[in-house]
Amino acid sequence: MHAASGKRLGAAHPRQEGPVDLRLVPPALAAWATAALTTVAPPGRVVGLVTVCLLLAGALLIAGRRQAGRARRGRATAAASLLCVAAAAASAGLHGADLRRGPVPELAREYATVTAEVELTSDPRPARPRVRGDRMTPDAVLIDAEVRRVEGAGRTAVVTRTPVLMLVNAGSRGSTGRAGNQAGPGARTVPGHRAPGGAWASGGGTTSGASWLGLLPSTRLRVTGRLVPPLSDGDRIAAVLRVRDRAGPPVVREASGAQRLAGRLRAGLRTATDGLPADARALLPGLVVGDTSRITPALDEAFKATDLTHTLAVSGSNLTIVLALLLGPPGLAQHVERRGLAPRLGVPLRATALLGGALTLGFVVVCRPDPSVLRAAACGAIVLLALATGRRRSLIPALAAAVLLLVLYDPWLARSYGFLLSVLATGALLTLAPRWSAALRRRRVPPGLAEALAAAAAAQAVCAPVVAMLSARVSLVAVPCNLLVEFALAPATVLGFAVLVTAPVAPPVAEALAWCASWPAGWIAAVARAGAALPGGGVDWPGSWGGAFLLALVTGGLVLLGRRLTRHPWLCAVCGLLLLLAVVRPPPLTRVLTGWPPPGWRLAMCDVGQGDATVLAAGDGAGVVVDAGPDPVLADRCLRELGITRVPLVVLTHFHADHVAGLPGVLRGRAVGAIQTTGFEEPADQVEFVRKEAQARGVPLARAVAGERRRLGALDWEVLWPPPDPAPRPEGPNDASVTLLVRVGGLRMLLLGDLEPPAQQALSRSAAAPLVRNVDVLKVAHHGSAYQDPELIRAVAPRVALISCGADNPYGHPAPSTVAALRAGGARVLRTDRDGALAVGPGTDGELRVTRG
Repeated sequence: MHAASGKRLGAAHPRQEGPVDLRLVPPALAAWATAALTTVAPPGRVVGLVTVCLLLAGALLIAGRRQAGRARRGRATAAASLLCVAAAAASAGLHGADLRRGPVPELAREYATVTAEVELTSDPRPARPRVRGDRMTPDAVLIDAEVRRVEGAGRTAVVTRTPVLMLVNAGSRGSTGRAGNQAGPGARTVPGHRAPGGAWASGGGTTSGASWLGLLPSTRLRVTGRLVPPLSDGDRIAAVLRVRDRAGPPVVREASGAQRLAGRLRAGLRTATDGLPADARALLPGLVVGDTSRITPALDEAFKATDLTHTLAVSGSNLTIVLALLLGPPGLAQHVERRGLAPRLGVPLRATALLGGALTLGFVVVCRPDPSVLRAAACGAIVLLALATGRRRSLIPALAAAVLLLVLYDPWLARSYGFLLSVLATGALLTLAPRWSAALRRRRVPPGLAEALAAAAAAQAVCAPVVAMLSARVSLVAVPCNLLVEFALAPATVLGFAVLVTAPVAPPVAEALAWCASWPAGWIAAVARAGAALPGGGVDWPGSWGGAFLLALVTGGLVLLGRRLTRHPWLCAVCGLLLLLAVVRPPPLTRVLTGWPPPGWRLAMCDVGQGDATVLAAGDGAGVVVDAGPDPVLADRCLRELGITRVPLVVLTHFHADHVAGLPGVLRGRAVGAIQTTGFEEPADQVEFVRKEAQARGVPLARAVAGERRRLGALDWEVLWPPPDPAPRPEGPNDASVTLLVRVGGLRMLLLGDLEPPAQQALSRSAAAPLVRNVDVLKVAHHGSAYQDPELIRAVAPRVALISCGADNPYGHPAPSTVAALRAGGARVLRTDRDGALAVGPGTDGELRVTRG
């Protein structure tokens, strides 16, 4: 059977591998470095470099004619490297000149308001909302584009071709619309475009934002906006074009036929996944075509924390999985008989190659032919060819050639960390992974597990230094998380592509396939969330090239140590157990080793940066949470370290983002009884955010009113502010903060939220004034800002004052005057920016015990 199958169509015979051919590696690396340096170099230096390289290359080639053997080959390699340097410098110089020519750069330096005709070069994408102080950033849409015609600032219209980044404030609250788009002759708005993520962003935007998100690459618009310089000279754009709009995008010319077809396919994929669970609905379009518009910030952070971000973007693995279905599974790369669809159907080898090329072309068109997709297609094809032929070593020259061609085609890739990570991961799969896999198999590890483990470990080992430099953090769960999602990636991707193809012609079939794909996609998201939630899932690391070099040294040492440890299975098991305990950090063990959380703690202030999150102990594994901070990951991590699995009540003192944006982290994986809020429902976008989160998890909402008193075991608390209706309207959300007096274990603790002097003075004059005198612990209002009522501070006279604020925050919190006033009253002042998380409990002889986390 096997002998016969070796002669049939579609079969292939792996050949004996020879020594690795590294001749293309030096030219590729030289071209890469040159492109990275010369894209922003002055034209004179580029011309000089090209001239010198050409002269030196010619001299080496002439001199090499008189030599033979190794010396001649060495000169030829050096000459080739110099020629590649010259080519890369010339290409980078031309691309760099595109950013300097024409009127756009000069207009950007003048911050001029212009009317421009632009052609979109990428899919519009919503800007991720971020917490800025007490608010979320406004809704915005980002679009890569080229300015084709520009006029303004007293200039006549000029035809040009200059890359810019469009920043569209579409339907943002508070926008005046005065600088909105002004459609020129022949322009028209396009209502009814569907946003890639379904409804427009949750920040209170309008359908105008949805219409911008529905635009396709190659569409031409005529817009009016302000040109501003890019953030740095190393950007691949000449300017940022800021557009403010309410009416929708004015289209001058529709997208091309190919882009409209790709848009219908992508829209069909989104429609077919509308009925899936939230995580699967968000993840499937990202797995298939790189559409991450539905990915929530919390899910995005989870994928970053576990180094699974590559699954959210178009990567070489997408194409590899699809083509492997055609050619056969990677596990059969060393066998004579292939089991892919092509050989089973008797498709000849050349026809199989053509079919694979057609699939690759379709992949590039649907996923957009931008540099990241081209890079993914090239690297994915290389890995697939290596797996399909069983000749991994011979693919090193192919990888070098791909790097060389891609850098010459688009020199900006040389400055892209995504490109660097792709090349490093592909190189690791071709060099380190086969050796490590063979070593594991020699130690009786099953072949499938050995291949998966070696691939994940090799890619992580070479990419971790770069990732650490970018994120200033090292993930300790990246390898196990990548292993756990490995078996789910292939079915999710294949089923996702099946949904993509069938959605336009058979929607019911597409929905059924999407339901099937939701299981592996949901598993991938669950692994990411579970890994990110582990208290010891990552460690902070210097975010610099020095830190990257240090991590590379540490990784190399661990690899050498691992080779020795694999000879001792019991020692490996002990090391694995220790690593597991370090990552999981079970509270009883953590308490023994670190003293956190301290036994008998009553109140804990989480370190969540510039925001507030406080926990009141309410029994074994239970805690009342007061505010959730600005970051779901930090809030969830704090509660896990405290061992909180049940939250009878969440009190949100007011709706500012630095107090409520972390709510998803509090709700994640915990039984939550209710959420109590202030009655002053502003800002409206954050109010809506809290309502959606509560509704999605079936948690009831209630309003806190002064005079309300509750008890939960030994924990007793009373609401002191805000007063019930009718009451004077507060000046803002801060003055409507829910203020609590907490009694537990003989301690009295006052939590002021973000109350400002007007409300603080009113509280001092209210019926609750006697209750706030001489408390044990004060949660200082508004992160210790200077805006405090000194009379209230003197009346409260706390023994311990706790301030929650972020390190190096731009607001100067806490104010030195506030700290001085508290200390003058005899308080011990502690702050999370310097002391980290804080826990308060009763000490001996009536003293208070404060423990730093």
